[in-house]
Amino acid sequence: MRSLFLFLFLFLALGSLAQADFSVDKATHKFPKTKEGTLLEHNYKITNTGNAPLIISDYHVQCTCTKVILPKKPIAPGETYLLKVTFDTNGKYYFQDRIIELQTNAKKPVQKIRLKANVIPKED
Repeated sequence: MRSLFLFLFLFLALGSLAQADFSVDKATHKFPKTKEGTLLEHNYKITNTGNAPLIISDYHVQCTCTKVILPKKPIAPGETYLLKVTFDTNGKYYFQDRIIELQTNAKKPVQKIRLKANVIPKED
């Protein structure tokens, strides 16, 4: 019985050491001035800095004009992934600032990336 408890303790202790974490190279991206109606794209370079597979399961943003293409499989420790974000400027004017919350299995489960753009309205 004592060996069972010891096994469970070791299993839980070792399991808690495995943790996904990540870093983003330039978490804020600023686009140059652009005309309304342009579809802007940017790839955020994400590196799994943890020792367990990183899962980015979902994202939240205030506007449906911003889309994120999530990875189809976990990002292995040490691997880099280019997270593609698109921003549709149609109907958007002047300074635009979008904060994207990524839902992950990392130490900090919600992490943010950001994009900014100055959109020049179409002339009527």
